[in-house]
Amino acid sequence: MSAAASGRIGPNAITRVAEALGPARAGPVFRRAGLTAYLASPPQAMVDEGEVIALHAALRADLGAAEARRVADEAGCRTATYLLAHRIPAAAQRLLKVLPAGLAARALLRAIGGHAWTFAGSGRFSAQVTGDRARPVVLTIAHNPLCRGVLSAEPGCDYYRAVFEVLFRTLVHGGATVVETACEACGDPACVFEVRW
Repeated sequence: MSAAASGRIGPNAITRVAEALGPARAGPVFRRAGLTAYLASPPQAMVDEGEVIALHAALRADLGAAEARRVADEAGCRTATYLLAHRIPAAAQRLLKVLPAGLAARALLRAIGGHAWTFAGSGRFSAQVTGDRARPVVLTIAHNPLCRGVLSAEPGCDYYRAVFEVLFRTLVHGGATVVETACEACGDPACVFEVRW
């Protein structure tokens, strides 16, 4: 799959998976994905989304669905922690934390939407503040690269879910949770994440 035909995703989608696996388990998984070179020299720039797709496929093949989901969740938490430490300015974080949750959510969604090209690859990200107290924010990724060629009985976009949850819990509301309510791997038209608090 060529970069031009697919899309590009930020290097956190690879480096944080390696961290979540740990040195002993990363070798076999990255070897299966054809990405062993990244263990010695982690990517510093955007990567072809095909590499991220291959890595998540290797996770499922080597570890089984449940453990692959756990690793993806941990990698998503690590990605969000990295973003908070290195990509979201401290002044912006302080402001978001003192705003009412609804206003903070709108501001955070503008930032996430403006940077969606770094995590959605060739997929399409959209977000909506619903005004519904049960699910105030709904995030959608259509044509999600991580679901390409995947069939599952349950939603499995744990990497994205964890990134969103840590960001919303840290910057919008301490009780925020994110639930994936639809997933392309399950046959749904898009992957849908409800942010609740």
